[in-house]
Amino acid sequence: MSVTDLIKEFLAEIELDTSQSPEKIAALRDLLEKVVERGGFGPNAVDLTVALSALDELLDASSLFAPWRSHPKVTVFGSARTTSDNPLFAMARELSAAMTERGWMTITGAGGGIMEASSEGAGRDNTLGVNIDLPFEQGANPYIDVEHNLVSMKYFFTRKVAMTRESQAFVAFPGGLGTLDEAFEILTLLHTGKTDPAPVVLVDVEGGTFWEKWLTFINEEVIAAQYIGRTDMCLVHLCHSVDEAIAEIERFYSNYVSTTIESGRATLVVRQTPSREQLDALAHLVPYFASGEGFKVQDSSVTFNFDRRNYANLRLIIDAINRWVA
Repeated sequence: MSVTDLIKEFLAEIELDTSQSPEKIAALRDLLEKVVERGGFGPNAVDLTVALSALDELLDASSLFAPWRSHPKVTVFGSARTTSDNPLFAMARELSAAMTERGWMTITGAGGGIMEASSEGAGRDNTLGVNIDLPFEQGANPYIDVEHNLVSMKYFFTRKVAMTRESQAFVAFPGGLGTLDEAFEILTLLHTGKTDPAPVVLVDVEGGTFWEKWLTFINEEVIAAQYIGRTDMCLVHLCHSVDEAIAEIERFYSNYVSTTIESGRATLVVRQTPSREQLDALAHLVPYFASGEGFKVQDSSVTFNFDRRNYANLRLIIDAINRWVA
Protein backbone atom coordinates (compact mmCIF):
# COMPACT_ATOMS: atom_id res chain seq x y z
CA MET A 1 0.00 0.00 0.00
CA SER A 2 1.37 3.44 -0.92
CA VAL A 3 1.92 6.23 1.57
CA THR A 4 -0.95 8.19 -0.03
CA ASP A 5 -3.29 5.22 0.45
CA LEU A 6 -2.18 4.84 4.08
CA ILE A 7 -2.95 8.53 4.74
CA LYS A 8 -6.40 8.19 3.16
CA GLU A 9 -7.12 5.09 5.25
CA PHE A 10 -5.95 6.80 8.43
CA LEU A 11 -8.11 9.86 7.76
CA ALA A 12 -11.10 7.66 7.00
CA GLU A 13 -10.69 6.03 10.42
CA ILE A 14 -10.54 9.47 12.07
CA GLU A 15 -13.76 10.50 10.34
CA LEU A 16 -15.47 7.34 11.56
CA ASP A 17 -14.28 7.70 15.17
CA THR A 18 -14.86 11.45 15.57
CA SER A 19 -17.09 14.16 14.17
CA GLN A 20 -14.42 16.22 12.42
CA SER A 21 -15.26 19.03 10.03
CA PRO A 22 -14.20 18.74 6.36
CA GLU A 23 -11.87 21.69 6.93
CA LYS A 24 -10.11 19.92 9.80
CA ILE A 25 -9.80 16.68 7.83
CA ALA A 26 -8.25 18.64 4.95
CA ALA A 27 -5.78 20.29 7.35
CA LEU A 28 -4.84 16.91 8.84
CA ARG A 29 -4.28 15.52 5.36
CA ASP A 30 -1.96 18.41 4.51
CA LEU A 31 -0.09 17.91 7.78
CA LEU A 32 0.39 14.18 7.26
CA GLU A 33 1.54 14.67 3.69
CA LYS A 34 4.00 17.32 4.84
CA VAL A 35 5.37 14.98 7.53
CA VAL A 36 5.92 12.24 4.95
CA GLU A 37 7.50 14.69 2.52
CA ARG A 38 9.87 16.18 5.09
CA GLY A 39 10.69 12.86 6.70
CA GLY A 40 12.09 11.37 3.52
CA PHE A 41 14.59 14.13 2.75
CA GLY A 42 15.52 17.70 3.56
CA PRO A 43 15.96 18.87 7.17
CA ASN A 44 18.04 16.82 9.57
CA ALA A 45 16.72 15.29 12.80
CA VAL A 46 17.46 18.41 14.87
CA ASP A 47 15.52 20.64 12.46
CA LEU A 48 12.56 18.27 12.50
CA THR A 49 12.63 18.19 16.31
CA VAL A 50 12.50 22.00 16.44
CA ALA A 51 9.59 22.05 13.99
CA LEU A 52 7.71 19.42 16.00
CA SER A 53 8.32 21.29 19.27
CA ALA A 54 7.05 24.53 17.75
CA LEU A 55 3.92 22.77 16.47
CA ASP A 56 3.29 21.24 19.89
CA GLU A 57 3.63 24.62 21.59
CA LEU A 58 1.25 26.36 19.17
CA LEU A 59 -1.33 23.59 19.60
CA ASP A 60 -0.95 23.70 23.39
CA ALA A 61 -1.64 27.45 23.26
CA SER A 62 -4.67 26.86 21.06
CA SER A 63 -6.02 24.38 23.62
CA LEU A 64 -5.45 26.92 26.39
CA PHE A 65 -7.37 29.68 24.65
CA ALA A 66 -10.13 27.57 23.07
CA PRO A 67 -12.59 27.78 26.01
CA TRP A 68 -12.23 31.58 26.13
CA ARG A 69 -12.56 32.50 22.44
CA SER A 70 -15.76 34.46 23.04
CA HIS A 71 -14.14 36.64 25.75
CA PRO A 72 -12.30 39.84 24.81
CA LYS A 73 -8.68 39.74 25.95
CA VAL A 74 -5.97 42.30 26.60
CA THR A 75 -2.31 41.28 26.49
CA VAL A 76 -0.07 43.11 28.96
CA PHE A 77 3.68 43.37 28.36
CA GLY A 78 6.23 44.70 30.84
CA SER A 79 9.36 44.01 32.82
CA ALA A 80 9.70 40.98 35.09
CA ARG A 81 12.02 43.14 37.23
CA THR A 82 9.46 45.78 38.21
CA THR A 83 9.17 45.60 42.00
CA SER A 84 5.95 45.77 43.98
CA ASP A 85 6.82 49.21 45.39
CA ASN A 86 7.17 50.69 41.90
CA PRO A 87 4.19 52.87 40.86
CA LEU A 88 4.09 50.98 37.55
CA PHE A 89 3.31 47.77 39.47
CA ALA A 90 0.24 49.37 41.01
CA MET A 91 -0.83 50.78 37.65
CA ALA A 92 -0.61 47.35 35.99
CA ARG A 93 -2.63 45.77 38.79
CA GLU A 94 -5.26 48.52 38.63
CA LEU A 95 -5.54 48.35 34.86
CA SER A 96 -6.16 44.60 34.73
CA ALA A 97 -8.64 44.81 37.60
CA ALA A 98 -10.56 47.50 35.74
CA MET A 99 -10.55 45.49 32.52
CA THR A 100 -11.86 42.45 34.41
CA GLU A 101 -14.75 44.56 35.68
CA ARG A 102 -15.51 45.39 32.05
CA GLY A 103 -15.64 41.72 31.05
CA TRP A 104 -12.12 41.36 29.65
CA MET A 105 -9.56 38.66 30.38
CA THR A 106 -5.84 39.41 30.73
CA ILE A 107 -3.03 37.58 28.94
CA THR A 108 0.43 37.85 30.49
CA GLY A 109 3.81 36.17 30.25
CA ALA A 110 2.98 34.58 33.64
CA GLY A 111 6.21 35.76 35.30
CA GLY A 112 6.97 38.37 37.94
CA GLY A 113 6.99 42.15 37.88
CA ILE A 114 4.39 43.74 35.59
CA MET A 115 3.14 40.27 34.64
CA GLU A 116 2.49 39.40 38.27
CA ALA A 117 0.80 42.73 38.95
CA SER A 118 -1.49 42.25 35.96
CA SER A 119 -2.35 38.70 36.99
CA GLU A 120 -3.12 39.83 40.52
CA GLY A 121 -5.38 42.58 39.26
CA ALA A 122 -7.27 40.36 36.85
CA GLY A 123 -7.58 37.46 39.30
CA ARG A 124 -6.91 33.75 38.80
CA ASP A 125 -10.15 33.13 36.89
CA ASN A 126 -9.49 35.91 34.39
CA THR A 127 -5.75 35.51 33.75
CA LEU A 128 -4.24 33.41 30.96
CA GLY A 129 -0.49 32.85 31.23
CA VAL A 130 2.01 32.06 28.47
CA ASN A 131 5.27 31.33 30.27
CA ILE A 132 8.76 31.03 28.80
CA ASP A 133 11.20 28.39 30.05
CA LEU A 134 14.33 30.22 31.19
CA PRO A 135 16.99 28.92 33.59
CA PHE A 136 17.42 32.28 35.35
CA GLU A 137 13.77 33.18 35.99
CA GLN A 138 11.21 31.58 38.24
CA GLY A 139 8.08 29.84 37.01
CA ALA A 140 4.56 31.18 37.01
CA ASN A 141 3.55 33.85 39.49
CA PRO A 142 1.15 32.87 42.32
CA TYR A 143 -1.86 34.52 40.65
CA ILE A 144 -1.90 32.10 37.69
CA ASP A 145 -4.08 28.99 37.70
CA VAL A 146 -1.25 26.71 36.58
CA GLU A 147 -3.55 23.72 36.10
CA HIS A 148 -6.08 25.31 33.76
CA ASN A 149 -4.85 28.73 32.59
CA LEU A 150 -1.15 28.32 31.86
CA VAL A 151 1.02 27.07 29.02
CA SER A 152 4.84 27.02 29.07
CA MET A 153 6.99 27.40 25.99
CA LYS A 154 10.58 26.85 24.96
CA TYR A 155 10.64 29.31 22.07
CA PHE A 156 10.06 33.05 22.18
CA PHE A 157 8.57 33.11 18.69
CA THR A 158 5.80 30.64 19.54
CA ARG A 159 5.16 32.51 22.77
CA LYS A 160 4.70 35.79 20.89
CA VAL A 161 2.33 34.14 18.44
CA ALA A 162 0.25 32.83 21.33
CA MET A 163 0.19 36.17 23.16
CA THR A 164 -0.77 38.23 20.10
CA ARG A 165 -3.05 35.97 18.06
CA GLU A 166 -5.79 35.74 20.69
CA SER A 167 -5.82 39.34 21.92
CA GLN A 168 -8.03 42.31 21.03
CA ALA A 169 -5.89 44.95 22.79
CA PHE A 170 -2.27 45.37 23.82
CA VAL A 171 -0.75 47.30 26.72
CA ALA A 172 3.01 47.77 27.14
CA PHE A 173 4.61 49.05 30.33
CA PRO A 174 8.30 50.03 30.46
CA GLY A 175 10.65 47.07 30.30
CA GLY A 176 13.80 45.58 28.87
CA LEU A 177 14.74 43.86 25.65
CA GLY A 178 11.85 41.38 25.86
CA THR A 179 9.25 44.11 26.31
CA LEU A 180 10.69 46.18 23.48
CA ASP A 181 10.78 43.10 21.28
CA GLU A 182 7.11 42.42 22.03
CA ALA A 183 6.13 46.05 21.36
CA PHE A 184 7.93 46.07 18.00
CA GLU A 185 6.47 42.66 17.17
CA ILE A 186 2.84 43.68 17.61
CA LEU A 187 3.37 46.98 15.76
CA THR A 188 4.99 45.08 12.90
CA LEU A 189 2.07 42.64 12.76
CA LEU A 190 -0.45 45.48 12.72
CA HIS A 191 1.55 47.47 10.19
CA THR A 192 1.67 44.54 7.77
CA GLY A 193 -1.85 43.24 8.40
CA LYS A 194 -0.66 39.97 9.93
CA THR A 195 -3.05 40.43 12.85
CA ASP A 196 -6.46 42.05 13.17
CA PRO A 197 -6.60 45.80 13.92
CA ALA A 198 -6.35 46.43 17.66
CA PRO A 199 -5.37 49.25 20.03
CA VAL A 200 -1.79 49.37 21.29
CA VAL A 201 -1.31 51.42 24.45
CA LEU A 202 2.04 52.41 25.93
CA VAL A 203 1.69 53.15 29.64
CA ASP A 204 4.01 55.13 31.90
CA VAL A 205 3.68 57.09 35.12
CA GLU A 206 2.89 60.80 34.94
CA GLY A 207 6.11 62.51 33.97
CA GLY A 208 7.75 59.22 32.95
CA THR A 209 10.13 59.39 30.00
CA PHE A 210 10.59 55.74 28.98
CA TRP A 211 8.10 55.70 26.11
CA GLU A 212 8.54 59.43 25.44
CA LYS A 213 12.21 58.85 24.57
CA TRP A 214 11.34 55.73 22.60
CA LEU A 215 8.87 57.75 20.51
CA THR A 216 11.49 60.48 20.08
CA PHE A 217 13.84 57.88 18.62
CA ILE A 218 11.11 56.63 16.29
CA ASN A 219 10.30 60.17 15.13
CA GLU A 220 13.83 61.53 14.83
CA GLU A 221 15.58 58.45 13.45
CA VAL A 222 13.11 55.97 11.97
CA ILE A 223 10.51 58.33 10.50
CA ALA A 224 13.00 61.08 9.64
CA ALA A 225 15.00 58.56 7.60
CA GLN A 226 11.76 57.48 5.89
CA TYR A 227 11.99 53.89 7.06
CA ILE A 228 8.31 54.21 7.94
CA GLY A 229 5.72 56.90 7.28
CA ARG A 230 4.67 59.47 9.86
CA THR A 231 1.08 58.20 9.81
CA ASP A 232 2.28 54.70 10.69
CA MET A 233 2.56 55.70 14.34
CA CYS A 234 -1.21 56.13 14.53
CA LEU A 235 -1.05 52.44 15.48
CA VAL A 236 0.16 53.27 19.01
CA HIS A 237 -0.98 55.65 21.76
CA LEU A 238 0.95 56.84 24.82
CA CYS A 239 -0.94 57.13 28.11
CA HIS A 240 0.19 58.37 31.53
CA SER A 241 -2.69 57.03 33.60
CA VAL A 242 -4.80 53.89 33.92
CA ASP A 243 -7.98 55.81 33.14
CA GLU A 244 -6.46 57.17 29.94
CA ALA A 245 -5.28 53.70 28.88
CA ILE A 246 -8.70 52.14 29.44
CA ALA A 247 -10.40 55.03 27.63
CA GLU A 248 -8.13 54.46 24.61
CA ILE A 249 -9.06 50.75 24.45
CA GLU A 250 -12.78 51.47 24.86
CA ARG A 251 -12.61 54.27 22.29
CA PHE A 252 -11.18 51.85 19.71
CA TYR A 253 -14.26 49.64 20.06
CA SER A 254 -16.80 52.41 20.64
CA ASN A 255 -18.16 52.06 17.09
CA TYR A 256 -15.77 49.72 15.29
CA VAL A 257 -16.37 45.96 15.70
CA SER A 258 -14.29 43.97 13.22
CA THR A 259 -12.61 43.85 9.81
CA THR A 260 -12.68 41.36 6.95
CA ILE A 261 -10.80 41.75 3.67
CA GLU A 262 -11.80 39.87 0.54
CA SER A 263 -11.56 40.37 -3.23
CA GLY A 264 -9.89 43.76 -2.95
CA ARG A 265 -12.50 45.19 -0.56
CA ALA A 266 -12.35 45.83 3.19
CA THR A 267 -15.52 45.45 5.24
CA LEU A 268 -15.67 47.15 8.62
CA VAL A 269 -18.55 46.09 10.86
CA VAL A 270 -19.76 49.10 12.87
CA ARG A 271 -22.35 49.76 15.54
CA GLN A 272 -23.58 53.01 14.00
CA THR A 273 -23.91 53.19 10.21
CA PRO A 274 -22.72 56.44 8.61
CA SER A 275 -24.52 59.25 6.86
CA ARG A 276 -23.66 60.28 3.31
CA GLU A 277 -21.63 63.16 4.71
CA GLN A 278 -19.63 60.83 6.93
CA LEU A 279 -18.88 58.52 3.99
CA ASP A 280 -17.67 61.52 2.00
CA ALA A 281 -15.42 62.49 4.91
CA LEU A 282 -13.87 59.01 4.87
CA ALA A 283 -13.24 59.32 1.14
CA HIS A 284 -11.56 62.67 1.72
CA LEU A 285 -9.42 61.22 4.52
CA VAL A 286 -7.98 58.39 2.37
CA PRO A 287 -8.81 59.14 -1.29
CA TYR A 288 -7.11 55.97 -2.50
CA PHE A 289 -9.69 53.84 -0.69
CA ALA A 290 -12.45 55.72 -2.54
CA SER A 291 -11.31 54.57 -5.98
CA GLY A 292 -13.38 52.10 -7.97
CA GLU A 293 -16.61 51.34 -6.15
CA GLY A 294 -15.56 53.65 -3.32
CA PHE A 295 -17.08 53.75 0.15
CA LYS A 296 -20.43 52.01 0.55
CA VAL A 297 -22.80 51.06 3.35
CA GLN A 298 -23.83 47.41 3.44
CA ASP A 299 -26.12 46.34 6.28
CA SER A 300 -24.18 47.29 9.44
CA SER A 301 -20.87 47.60 7.61
CA VAL A 302 -18.76 50.10 5.71
CA THR A 303 -16.96 48.71 2.65
CA PHE A 304 -14.23 50.26 0.50
CA ASN A 305 -11.39 49.34 -1.83
CA PHE A 306 -8.36 47.92 -0.04
CA ASP A 307 -5.37 46.13 -1.58
CA ARG A 308 -3.76 45.12 1.75
CA ARG A 309 -0.91 47.58 1.28
CA ASN A 310 -1.47 50.30 3.88
CA TYR A 311 -2.81 49.20 7.24
CA ALA A 312 -1.93 52.50 8.91
CA ASN A 313 -4.50 54.19 6.65
CA LEU A 314 -6.96 51.45 7.58
CA ARG A 315 -6.40 52.45 11.20
CA LEU A 316 -7.08 56.11 10.28
CA ILE A 317 -10.45 55.00 8.90
CA ILE A 318 -11.23 53.08 12.09
CA ASP A 319 -10.35 56.12 14.21
CA ALA A 320 -12.61 58.31 12.09
CA ILE A 321 -15.47 55.83 12.39
CA ASN A 322 -15.10 55.84 16.16
CA ARG A 323 -15.29 59.63 16.25
CA TRP A 324 -18.86 59.37 14.94
CA VAL A 325 -19.95 58.28 18.42
CA ALA A 326 -17.45 60.31 20.45
